[in-house]
Amino acid sequence: MSFALVFWTLARAGRAMARGALLRALAVAMALALMPLAYAEGIAVKSAVLEPTDDGWQLDADFDVQFSPRLEEAVNRGVPLYFVVDFELSRPRWYWFDQKPVQYTQTYKIAYTPLLRQYRLSVGSVYQNFTRFEEVTRVLSRIRGLHVADPQALKRDITYQAAVRMRLDTSQLPKPFQVNAIASRDWTLTSDWHHWSISP
Repeated sequence: MSFALVFWTLARAGRAMARGALLRALAVAMALALMPLAYAEGIAVKSAVLEPTDDGWQLDADFDVQFSPRLEEAVNRGVPLYFVVDFELSRPRWYWFDQKPVQYTQTYKIAYTPLLRQYRLSVGSVYQNFTRFEEVTRVLSRIRGLHVADPQALKRDITYQAAVRMRLDTSQLPKPFQVNAIASRDWTLTSDWHHWSISP
């Protein structure tokens, strides 16, 4: 066999391998693109409102919280999950950085007790038990009457920018899961900031 024929044969085989690799890469890319359709995990802010009360200002917010199967399995195996609601109130200033008179965070813990076969959603020492994981998700998705500011925090005749989000706090996971959270998007659960204006 001549050198030219060998070269042509190798070149043809190389092109076939390249086409095969390209097709495999496209198949993987399409699978990743379709993943969110199969598992729409994540958090989205559906609505939020800040209302005045006798004690100050309270936040009502609705979230769409969708767990991945891996996160739900982790809870069922005894791994507690910590979700944080971040709220900010800022006053835009053209001559300097925005003033932020209110910055508030609230942590919610989801845990499972195998002995009782119950899920627990807790805020500090206050908790509520549930028999189904879907019930925990539903309650976590509806934040009601969250006191975020004192009465004097907002001044009259000033327009403020309010912002809220919810996120999974991976820093409170057990150490082995913190490492896993860095490499896996299953543990990256956070909403975008939801912004709106308020004028007391």
